[in-house]
Amino acid sequence: MTLRLGLPKGSLQDATVQLLARAGFNVYVSSRSYYPTIDDPEIECLLIRAQEMARYVSDGILDAGLTGRDWIAEHAALRTAAGRSSDVVPVTDLIYAKQSFGRVRWVLAVPEDSTYRTPADLEGGTVATELVRATEAYFAGLGVRVNVEFSWGATEVKPPVLADAIVEVTETGSSLRANRLRVIDTVLESNTQLISNSKALGDPWKNDKINSLALLLRAAIEAQGRVGLMLNVNRSDLNGVLALLPALQRPTVSPLSEDDWVAVNTIIEERTVRELIPRLKAARAQGIVEYPLNKIVR
Repeated sequence: MTLRLGLPKGSLQDATVQLLARAGFNVYVSSRSYYPTIDDPEIECLLIRAQEMARYVSDGILDAGLTGRDWIAEHAALRTAAGRSSDVVPVTDLIYAKQSFGRVRWVLAVPEDSTYRTPADLEGGTVATELVRATEAYFAGLGVRVNVEFSWGATEVKPPVLADAIVEVTETGSSLRANRLRVIDTVLESNTQLISNSKALGDPWKNDKINSLALLLRAAIEAQGRVGLMLNVNRSDLNGVLALLPALQRPTVSPLSEDDWVAVNTIIEERTVRELIPRLKAARAQGIVEYPLNKIVR
């Protein structure tokens, strides 16, 4: 038995492959194939656009997949409009994006020099976006009537000639600024999710495999930006050293073969290391070792 896993093709592809590597799965993607290989014989991978992932998971073609909450919401809205139900079951949130470990925003943006200041100012105007249904729901909730047009790409260049405003995804805002666009509201926030369907989760073997994968992916994200630190210190200096150490919970203190000495092991933010190690040395810590972390399981 194998688990059919959809991986997002496009902007999330590289970040997803790197995350899987930290979780312990080596994935090899060929530019000529939509079937990546993975060093787990119980998983079969398929590259699918994030926009389509929810549909294939809902229809049972895939057992599980990685995609954004934005596209899950868009899929659900499309199914509702067609009078059909969606069988997408969120398994876990995975807070990572193309450039960072964080959420992305779908924002309503207008030209910098336009007179639009609020969404209501766009009454009767045209808004271009790839996220049509969610954008329609956003304006309907505000009671603002606009014409929402689907955009096939290069959405940032459409205002003011081809559209009055756009709804576009942004992680840093740099592309919007480069195209002289100004954000006037956030339509929704999104992050990656591991999703499945009721049929796959109803199978004991697949349920266990999916939840094990979710655990390892969460652990890999939790370890991002953190390192382990271990050191030795005389018991007489222990309190001074512990006072310097931030920790995930509390540092682990273990006795050494010499009764007067202990070993201290902790997890810290990597960005603090360069300032912390000299202070620990000044507090008479010895044998200080920094080591990388791939996973943290809470």
